Amino acid sequence: MKLHIKRFLLIVNLQTLLISGLAVISTAICIHFKYEAEFPLTLVATSIIFPIVFSIGGAYKRREAALKEYAAIKGYLRAIYFVSRDWIDAPKPENVTKMNNIIYDFFSNFKIMFTSPKSDLIENEKRVYDSFSDFSLYIKHELRGEGLSTGECSRTNQYLQKMMISFESIKHIYQYRTPRTLRAFSSLFIKVLPIVYGPYFAFKAEEMSWGLEFVIPILLTMILVSLENIQEHLENPFDQIGEDDIKFNVDKFIERLNHKSTDSN
Repeated sequence: MKLHIKRFLLIVNLQTLLISGLAVISTAICIHFKYEAEFPLTLVATSIIFPIVFSIGGAYKRREAALKEYAAIKGYLRAIYFVSRDWIDAPKPENVTKMNNIIYDFFSNFKIMFTSPKSDLIENEKRVYDSFSDFSLYIKHELRGEGLSTGECSRTNQYLQKMMISFESIKHIYQYRTPRTLRAFSSLFIKVLPIVYGPYFAFKAEEMSWGLEFVIPILLTMILVSLENIQEHLENPFDQIGEDDIKFNVDKFIERLNHKSTDSN
């Protein structure tokens, strides 16, 4: 029950109540002064519904692209770890532990970068690339030093290269959002139209029983503002606020990384 309430409050917030209140006041004033007009509802669809739905679709595609690259990074991390642990006949325990620590540091820096404000991007990105450098040096010194062949070291380095490409893709998704002007346009009309449409709600009030004339402005406002809130939560899939955000669980990943079947030789 608490989970459902939490999800509901993510899309119905103080802004919803404020604009609903203004729309009700506008409707009440228009009813009192008999200021009525039959406005076309197509204006709502063209000025708000279409842009906001377009923005939601764009934000969702960005989130899915980020998830795909995030999954690729986790896969390459596992692959590099398995190289250090399984591709050498008698791997040194301290080297395997070192790789484990490098992965933990990388994943921690990765999480910090994408859950922090964009103002900290440059500094956080340096830490991530320091971790990439640690991977590269490990391949050069530890893996080669333990006898891993040149071809296998080259293959491992390709995993690292692909991981950096996926990281850059996620970084661009983090930096660049859906069209800001389009979102600003729809946001403006979401706040203005429920109030401006007071004469229309007053016109429709004549067809309704007493007390129901304020249902339409409240429902319209809730629908429009809720759509805007959904889009805002999808816009940044890394901020750990919305229900659909990408979750980073470093400790859980490391725990599963270290799991090895007892049947292994």
